[in-house]
Amino acid sequence: MKLTGNTIFITGGGSGIGRGLAEALHKRGNAIIISGRRKGHLEEVCKANPGMSYVELDVEDTKSIASAAEKLIKDHPKLNVLINNAGIMQADDVAGVVEDALIVSTITTNLMGPMRMTSALIEHLKAQESSYVINVTSGLAFIPLAMAAVYSSTKAAMHSYSQSLRYKLRGTSVKCLELAPPWVKTELMGDNDDPRQMPLDEFIAETMQVLESDNHEILTERAKMLRNNAGPNEAAFVDQFNDMLAAPAKEGALSH
Repeated sequence: MKLTGNTIFITGGGSGIGRGLAEALHKRGNAIIISGRRKGHLEEVCKANPGMSYVELDVEDTKSIASAAEKLIKDHPKLNVLINNAGIMQADDVAGVVEDALIVSTITTNLMGPMRMTSALIEHLKAQESSYVINVTSGLAFIPLAMAAVYSSTKAAMHSYSQSLRYKLRGTSVKCLELAPPWVKTELMGDNDDPRQMPLDEFIAETMQVLESDNHEILTERAKMLRNNAGPNEAAFVDQFNDMLAAPAKEGALSH
């Protein structure tokens, strides 16, 4: 992917991975538009990065998606990259009762949101000379985290959706990429200092390098451990992975 001269829209760009990608791509000379529900966060990011702009967006709300898409196409006619990054992650216990509100909000935000956002912009993207849909999934799309089963399920579904979207876009100007992060230090499940998390700046730097390749899947070295263990013999690794995360943290435990 050419990382300069694009007009890029990033959902969930007010913090975490979304903000990190927005700032890194902004520095490369791209026009960046971020979105989110927290206006204060969006204003803070844009103030820190002159030239960046934002639109308020609630990806759980179909009317908000339609309104944001209309504004984007009107105000940024050269828009050629959509990064579906917005997501939520909550702990659950599927061996017991899981609150319906958790199930609905997670699926609506993490799965239906990107599908609806892509649908709202895909015809505009097809009209561009070269364009991309980049879906941010997770290493948990391949090996689930049992304590966040609903979240992991939505990311597995987004992996499947990305494969179908990539196939259906053959012969168009649009390419579909999947960015599957490992465990990155963000506020996704609260702030903590677990050494098994990948520092955000390291993740962004490595991701930018991989984005410049022709790979359909954007994977850091840490994420490859999860991606490469999916398959017919994955059950034992799923147990090992979840046992490892349930144990006390050890420096570098998830670094390879």
